[in-house]
Amino acid sequence: MENTSDTPTLPTGEPTAETQTETSGASQAHTSPESGSATDAASDATAQASADGAPSAFTPDQARLVLRRVKDPELNLNIVDLGLVYDVVVVGNDVRVDMSLTSPGCPSGPEIMGEAEKELKTLPGIGEAVVNLVWSPAWTPERIEPRVRAYMGF
Repeated sequence: MENTSDTPTLPTGEPTAETQTETSGASQAHTSPESGSATDAASDATAQASADGAPSAFTPDQARLVLRRVKDPELNLNIVDLGLVYDVVVVGNDVRVDMSLTSPGCPSGPEIMGEAEKELKTLPGIGEAVVNLVWSPAWTPERIEPRVRAYMGF
């Protein structure tokens, strides 16, 4: 019988591309409320494309990975685990990050924002890297990764 759908079929027991990605440890798929499943989230991350249809050189997850190098100098914890990174959008080779700070009066704000932009520019094939400071929703300790919160005693 001929397969008339655009979805390739595999013999039973062979892993799909999503399974290989998830089990290899090279990439982690996260479930988001918008997508509904881990495989949808992984597909969304890799399906980013520029206006001319060319695939992105990197995914939002890869951008988040380089942002883990940026630490809040007062807490010595990275901005992703602290929950300061709210959104990462990749369009073509450009990346936009919406992030916050622990407080509006954070004296390290300019340093953290500059480091975030600097780290994003290390992505191979990066075009424009824009880091936006947002205050809504306000950052609270509940945004910290649970394992880090436990480590900090929260």
